[in-house]
Amino acid sequence: MSYVNQSVQKKDAKALVTGQPVYTDDIAPADCLIVKVLRSPHAHAMIEEIKTDTAKKVPGIACILTYEDVPQERFTMAGQTYPELSPYDRLILDKHLRFVGDAVAIVAGENEKAVDKALKLIKVKYEILEPVLDFHKAKDCEILIHPEENWEAKVPVGADNHRNLCASGVESKGDVEALLKECKYVVEGTYHTKANQQAMMETFRAYTYLDHFGRLNVVASTQVPFHIRRILGRALGIGASKVRVIKPRIGGGFGAKQTSVAEVYPAIVTLKTGKPAKMIFSRYESQICSSPRHEMEVKVRLGADEKGLLRAIDIYTLSNTGAYGEHGPTTVGLSAHKPLGLYRNTQAYRFTYDVVYTNHMSAGAYRGYGATQGIFAVESAIDELAEKIGMNPITFRELNVSREGDAFVGYDGSPVVTSCTLDKCIEKAKEMIGWDKKYPCYETRDGKIRGVGSALAMQGSAIAGVDVGGATIKLGEDASYTLSLGATDMGTGCDTILAQMAADILETKLENIVVFGVDTDISPYDSGSYASATTYVTGMAVADACKELREKIKEIGAEILGVPVQETEFDGQRVYTLDGEREVSKEEIAVKGTCGNNQSLHVTVNRSSKISPPPFMAGMAEVEIDKETGSIEVVDYVAVVDCGTPVNPNLARVQTEGGLAQGIGMALYEDIQYNEKGQMRNNSFMQYKIPCRQDVKKIRVEFAPSYEKSHPFGAKSIGEIVINTPCPAIANAVYNAVGLRIKEMPITPEKIAMGLLENKI
Repeated sequence: MSYVNQSVQKKDAKALVTGQPVYTDDIAPADCLIVKVLRSPHAHAMIEEIKTDTAKKVPGIACILTYEDVPQERFTMAGQTYPELSPYDRLILDKHLRFVGDAVAIVAGENEKAVDKALKLIKVKYEILEPVLDFHKAKDCEILIHPEENWEAKVPVGADNHRNLCASGVESKGDVEALLKECKYVVEGTYHTKANQQAMMETFRAYTYLDHFGRLNVVASTQVPFHIRRILGRALGIGASKVRVIKPRIGGGFGAKQTSVAEVYPAIVTLKTGKPAKMIFSRYESQICSSPRHEMEVKVRLGADEKGLLRAIDIYTLSNTGAYGEHGPTTVGLSAHKPLGLYRNTQAYRFTYDVVYTNHMSAGAYRGYGATQGIFAVESAIDELAEKIGMNPITFRELNVSREGDAFVGYDGSPVVTSCTLDKCIEKAKEMIGWDKKYPCYETRDGKIRGVGSALAMQGSAIAGVDVGGATIKLGEDASYTLSLGATDMGTGCDTILAQMAADILETKLENIVVFGVDTDISPYDSGSYASATTYVTGMAVADACKELREKIKEIGAEILGVPVQETEFDGQRVYTLDGEREVSKEEIAVKGTCGNNQSLHVTVNRSSKISPPPFMAGMAEVEIDKETGSIEVVDYVAVVDCGTPVNPNLARVQTEGGLAQGIGMALYEDIQYNEKGQMRNNSFMQYKIPCRQDVKKIRVEFAPSYEKSHPFGAKSIGEIVINTPCPAIANAVYNAVGLRIKEMPITPEKIAMGLLENKI
C-alpha cells in the first residue's frame, strides 16, 4: 500500500492554515437576513399573550414569527436514520416553553442592530409553571413536561410522555441476583456524570435561500446533511424533496451537530419572506440552548468468584434528556452495551434504564455517546472490586478482558470479538506509565502525592445493520478521479483518509483524487458522520466503488484493444494484454469515456454492515495531588489504541490526543450547573472551564493494531473511543493516591480537600 497506513497531509490543511473562506459564515451571501430567537427566561411556562406590533415597526425588520405563524407538525431534531428512536416532541415554536432558553419568537432583519432592538420590544405574558429540575423526581411526577396529545414515539422504546419517560427498558441474561449471592466478592456503587458542552470552535450556524426552482437550499455546519433534509421537510411541512442541504467545511462538531439545532430558524424565515437568511449562534446560545452530553447516574453491582473471575454485572442508568428527547433512547443503551462487552467471563448481566424529561436544556449526542458515562461507572467499580479481592487492578483486567474469538457479553454490535489486541494495549500502556514502579502511589520531594490509575474502553464502528456509507467515484477526461462523498468531514480528516483508500485501490497518486463534499442533490446517500461510522462503513463503500470502476476501466480498455476483458489487466496507468504485447493508457481510456462510448466510467456504491467491530483502548493516568489544598494535576496520560489498521497514523494520533483532552476536561473541569430557577450558571467560557494546552500536560499515544477482516484495509473506528478512559482512569488514580473514591464528575480541588477532611485522610 502506498497511502493507507501512511501519515499523509490532510487535503484541506493549507486552506485552513492560510485562513481561506471555507466555513459557513464565510460563504454566506452578504444580503442574508439576520435571524435571532427570543428565548424563554423561565424553565417552565405557557405563553398567554405575545405582542409583536411595536417590534415589527423597527426599520429593517423583515419578519417576526410566533407559534401562531409556523406549522404545528411535531418532529425530532435528532439526526438519526428513519424511523428515529427519538420521540417526535418538537415544534418550531411552541406555546408551551420547557426550559430557560426555549424558543419564543423568531426575528429576522436586514442588520443585527435592528434585530436586537426588535427582540427587546416583543412583549410576552407568561403563565409560569412549576418546573421539574431534579431528574431523580421526574419519573411519574405530577408535573408533565409533554402533556400534549400529538406527542409521538415512532419506535417502541418504553417511552410514555404521561410518565415523563423518553425511554425505559430492561435487558438481561441469566439470573443476576442468584449469581451475585454466589459470588465471594461483590461491590456496588452509584456514579454521577454531569452534562457537558461539546464547545466546538465553530458554533451552530446555517444560511438558507430559494433557488430558481423555488426549492429551499440550506448551507449548514452539520454532521448529518441527509437527515437535516428529512427533518426540515417534515418540520416545515414541505417534504424532503423541496429541500437541498449543502455542507461546507465544519469547524468541529463532536456530536453536537448530529442534532438540527439552528437550521429550522433561517429556513422558516426564507420560506416566509423569499429572502436568504442566516443564523449564527453566539457562544452564549451554544451554552444555554444547544445539545450537551446527557447527565447520567449509573448504579453498578459487580460480583467475582474466589479466582477473581468477573461473573455478574448489574447496571441501572438514569438519564436526563432534558426538555426534549433527542438521542435520549439511543445514548442510554451505550452506557451498558460498551462496558459489558469489555469482559468475557460474565455469566449473567442485567441492564435497566430510564430516560426522563426535565425542564433543563435538551441533551444530545456527544463524542462517546453514553459509553463515556457507563465506562466511568463500571471501570471505577472494577477497581473497587479488584481492591476487595486484593488483586492489582491491572492483573484483574488482564484476567477478565475480552480477547479475539471470544463471545461478546451484552454487546449489540457483534456476536463475537472479530479483532482485538486489548491485552497488548494493556501491556504497552502499563510499560509506558511505569505501572509496576508507581502503583499505587509515591510521594514527591515537595511532599505531594502521585498516584496512577487505569481504565479500559471499547466503542463501535457504525451502528450495525443501520448506518449506511455512500461513495461515488468517476474517471474524468483528464484521467483524474472525482470522489463524491455523503459523509461529512468535521475536522477528522475523513476526506483525506477515504482518498487514501481510493488512491491505493486505483493505484494512482493521492493528488489525483479530487474529493467533493456533501450536497444532498448530487452526493450518494450517507447516514452522516456519527457513531464512528466513516472510516469503517463509508470506507467499505469507497473500496467497493473503486474496485468496480477498475473493472469498467478494464472493459473499455479491452474494447479499445479488441480483446476479451479476461485477457487484460489494469495497473493504475494502463490497460495491457496479459501477454504484454499491447496496451492502452488510462488517459486514452478517459477520453474514450467522453466520446462515442456506451459505458459509464462512474460508479456509486452504498454499504452497510451487519456487525460493528469495536475499537479498544487502555488508558492510564498519573496524577499529582496536594493534600493540603486538594489541587490536582494530570502529569502524565498514556493511551494505547486498537483501531485496526490506522489508515493515517498522524490523524489517528491527533484524534486520540483531542479526545483525551476532552475526557480530561470532563474529569476535572467541565460542570454544567443550574440554579433553583433552572437558569444555567455556566453561560460563557468565563464560567465554563474547558482545558487548555497548559492543563493537559503530557499525553502519550501509541497503537496496537489488529486487523479487522470485515474491512478492506483492516480498519476500525477511532473517533469516539478516545474520550472514554480519562474519567475512570483519573478517578482511580486519585483513589490510589489519597484513598478518596470520587464518584461524581468533575473531580475538583474542593471535592478532594473536603473529602480528605471529612474522611480524616
